[in-house]
Amino acid sequence: MKINERSDSEYGVARECRRGLVRGMGYTEEEFRRPIVAVVNSWNEYNPGHVHLRALAERVKQGVREAGGLPFEVMTSGICDGMVLKNPRYIELPSRNLIADEVELIVEGNMFDAMVLLSTCDSIVPGHLMAAARLDIPTVMVTGGYMPMTFVDGRSANYIELTDHVGRVMSGEYDRRQAEREVSCMYASCGACGVMTTANSMCLAAEALGMTLPGNGGMSAMSPELLQCAYRAGLQVMELLRRGITARRIITRDSVENAIAMTMAMAGSTNLFMHLPAIANEAGLHGKWWAVFDRASREVPQIVAASPSGPWHLQDIDRAGGSRAVLKNLMPKLHGGALTVTGRTLEENCRDAEIYDTEIIRTLDRPVTVEGALSVLYGSLAPDGAIIKSGACDETMRRFSGKAKCFDSLEAALDALNAGRIVAGDVAVLRYLGPKGAFGTTAYVFQKELKGRNLAHDVAIVTDGRFSGGSSGLAIGYLSPEAALGGPLALVRDGDRIDIDLDARRLDLAVPEQELAERRKNWQWKFNPEGIPPFLRIFCRNVGSLANGAIWE
Repeated sequence: MKINERSDSEYGVARECRRGLVRGMGYTEEEFRRPIVAVVNSWNEYNPGHVHLRALAERVKQGVREAGGLPFEVMTSGICDGMVLKNPRYIELPSRNLIADEVELIVEGNMFDAMVLLSTCDSIVPGHLMAAARLDIPTVMVTGGYMPMTFVDGRSANYIELTDHVGRVMSGEYDRRQAEREVSCMYASCGACGVMTTANSMCLAAEALGMTLPGNGGMSAMSPELLQCAYRAGLQVMELLRRGITARRIITRDSVENAIAMTMAMAGSTNLFMHLPAIANEAGLHGKWWAVFDRASREVPQIVAASPSGPWHLQDIDRAGGSRAVLKNLMPKLHGGALTVTGRTLEENCRDAEIYDTEIIRTLDRPVTVEGALSVLYGSLAPDGAIIKSGACDETMRRFSGKAKCFDSLEAALDALNAGRIVAGDVAVLRYLGPKGAFGTTAYVFQKELKGRNLAHDVAIVTDGRFSGGSSGLAIGYLSPEAALGGPLALVRDGDRIDIDLDARRLDLAVPEQELAERRKNWQWKFNPEGIPPFLRIFCRNVGSLANGAIWE
């Protein structure tokens, strides 16, 4: 096999036109005969997690050139979850699937021989990895690093804590001027929000998956080592091309299980219950992945208490030894022999890692908790499962029974909350928010408003929508099958009792099956396309179940 077999295909006159176009852009014949490498960038000026990726792309291209390749930078979408104000229409699932399609279109259409993927944030990292699994060419990912801490009033700023103050302002319990000052300095200028939300969770999972160079998942966005990592990625993708190591040699069942274990150990985002199965399915690794998560949550201890499940910022974890140190301590629970983009195994990549603070990065025999921080709940209300970040739930809420208050849209739930119609002891049921019903709408804004009104310890949330990776409290989401598919959630009525037991992993509706059967006879729901743009209509018609990653059916 030639290392430029794809880009040097013989197409007669068509190939000569392509050669002429490349030469016309100023490239020499010698350059044209090199392997052509796509540097797939998601840089833009409106995403803080991606605003620095242009500099990383230059370092990648330098590495590719020095290793004998011809790099071309191409672009994909890169929407920031926070910057779009939690717009339920485009973030997370629709944009993620679109990004995977964009990479397929650009890389396959141009017959690139290999690619380096540059991404940082919530939906972009999994979208790029889905494309890597789908295309199965030599690939290295460079993740853009965490956002360093800022300081407020002489202490480190945790944006999750500070945004909670906004809700307290609305209820008159916090000074508005203080909150406005905090907002002005709660974030640094670039990188993934520095706690264990979806972005950092996916960057760390990408390393555990074997798709990044060692340590990349825990690097600061402002560090020199990140620029060095980008350069080495350009060199390494050429080595993978020479050795014929493609993405599916790395994305295997073992490596996906490694990524799941890393997510449990780090108290990662619940959104990875969508993203990791999606990557696995794109690689042809089909199966009941939520059952794998459930098993891992029982077998893999949480060894890092990262915010919002503990006090530590990504900067603290970096100081304590970083992602390689976490993987080293976690290794007995991992498939250490899994191949990575270095051409070596995961165990070899972190064998010499140093742990500088054993309070932050714990050992398996002295964990934060003996079980993982994420849980899969099953029961009569969630036959296929529902997800909660149990490690961020107060002990007093682990068993909860309450009366349902049902809302068929996010807006209806927020109106009820603002009107004082949701009270202590309620279970707020937010339905028709899943992929088929409403593009996988996030209920995070409702959760934050609930917390700001001091109801987070007295009200449970159950939804077929999703949450931010910074989710906390008794907030159960991703319920499957979703209401739009006729799941039991669609049959709940106001006043029904819902029983939650996190220790038993149960979510049950206390309504007799015969009564539910009668309700089902009268249930009907149909997607209303009125006012919905064409792309989102296409998404709802073609998206699959959350339990399978919400990929195209």
